[in-house]
Amino acid sequence: MALKKKPSEPWPIITGEYHAGNPDNPVAVCTCGSHVADAPLLAAGASLVGPCKTENIGIEKMVANMISNPNIRYMIVTGMEVKGHITGQAVEAFLTNGIDKEGKIIGAKGAIPFIQNLTPESIERVRQQVQPVMMMDTEDANAIAAKVKELASKDPGALDVEPMVIEIKEGGAEEAAHGPRPLAAEVVEIRDRIRLMDAAVTNTGLLNKFQAGIYAGKIEGIALGMTIVLSLFGMIIMMTGGA
Repeated sequence: MALKKKPSEPWPIITGEYHAGNPDNPVAVCTCGSHVADAPLLAAGASLVGPCKTENIGIEKMVANMISNPNIRYMIVTGMEVKGHITGQAVEAFLTNGIDKEGKIIGAKGAIPFIQNLTPESIERVRQQVQPVMMMDTEDANAIAAKVKELASKDPGALDVEPMVIEIKEGGAEEAAHGPRPLAAEVVEIRDRIRLMDAAVTNTGLLNKFQAGIYAGKIEGIALGMTIVLSLFGMIIMMTGGA
């Protein structure tokens, strides 16, 4: 019989848009930007099912709930990708590559894939404990449930460690006491928006030039046409002797 460990009390420890099943089950399901029917997935053997829409705090909360339950060994990443955040790809990159010294998820393509609330120990724990299983762009609950059953049948048992409990902070009291804390992710987001604004301005300038060129071309065409017409008219008058 597969080893099972008692999760933290309570579990899950972080609230969110998810539904919890039997904490002994080895499979969690991240539906990214989609809301897939959870009942068949929980019945198939999932312990936790829900969306994850951001590639920073969303992943942090998901990790907190998984490492507080050593029985979770697989993470199915499915549903539709979240535009801009590209959360599904970020989850896979995080579990596969971890983060760099700046806190950025290595290989993540989203706008602000920075991890700030996870300790090195918690990151190492989740990467050791949970294997990502990619099913992106799938919203078929039956197909996902079939994968849940397949993975549950391969249950390797709980990671033989005690639940790890971490706190996820989102500002609030800490900021009120010490003032706003500048964050690398915020700087990156601002820079990304400035870059998009610069691109928009550049594109607008190019469009204006294109439209100006078309207008100038029309004027030149009209002038040329009038010149040709007047020249032909003059030639006709000369040929007819002014009659």
